[in-house]
Amino acid sequence: MDEHIVEAVGRTRVTIRNGEVVSVEAPVISRCPLARRFAFPVDEITPDAVRENVNNRIRSFGMCTPDRELSSTDDFVGFGASELAGTGLSAGIIDAAVIACDGAGTVVVTAPEMVQGIGGRMSGLVKTSPLQAVISGITTRGGIVADPDQASLDPVAGVTAARRAGYTRLLVTVGSADDAEAVRAGDPDSLIIVVHTTGMTAADASRVAAVADIVTACASGHVRDVCGKKALMQAGTTVPVFIMTCRGKELLIARIAVLPHPLLVTHAALPAPGEKRPDPLV
Repeated sequence: MDEHIVEAVGRTRVTIRNGEVVSVEAPVISRCPLARRFAFPVDEITPDAVRENVNNRIRSFGMCTPDRELSSTDDFVGFGASELAGTGLSAGIIDAAVIACDGAGTVVVTAPEMVQGIGGRMSGLVKTSPLQAVISGITTRGGIVADPDQASLDPVAGVTAARRAGYTRLLVTVGSADDAEAVRAGDPDSLIIVVHTTGMTAADASRVAAVADIVTACASGHVRDVCGKKALMQAGTTVPVFIMTCRGKELLIARIAVLPHPLLVTHAALPAPGEKRPDPLV
């Protein structure tokens, strides 16, 4: 039996076994403007709505199943972690991305379309089981699975695997202050993006602000307050992305350069509020 645990819309914990949703816990937030723009939109975040959203992902691209699609050329948001990572690979700013994948755990990928296919549609991954079809799909496309036996989630192990393979300019996505600090301590040159921050404490937001290059605010009030005030740049207002370092700024500017739609760039005190935001901020 394979088991996968994700924290989906509204940081709702969902357990999937053998391709079936078996449990959905209570959502942490009730509304998110971004969730209304999903391929399977969620207006009011309830357990039933989250269940349907996750079931749609299982049906449409095989999330948490052996049929998992691994490549995509679709941008889902303007400044998401996978979109930024894919742009970094295309622009030569990085040569590999260390990310999490359901069915494989921590992986190292070098193709922009694989970064997008894996990360663009996946929620926060808490636990996963190895699925050999997914692992083979990654490795045959030139990727590396850090722990194919257990599919563990360990960004430090991913960095080690990437370095061993000869990659030197890494981008690493992490979901906690502990992982951000561990990656920074073990590989000071990595470009770190912190994701999945809903519910982060003020203390952890301060730790993240000290070591991360980019932080996504999700529905975190503490990240908006702590990281927002220290940021060099902010991308978006509904779900802000805070740029904490000059290296993060370089990546954001590269992303801006390839976006086809009009953009407004201006001076502002940060964090810059927007008319819409997740509710409540936690």
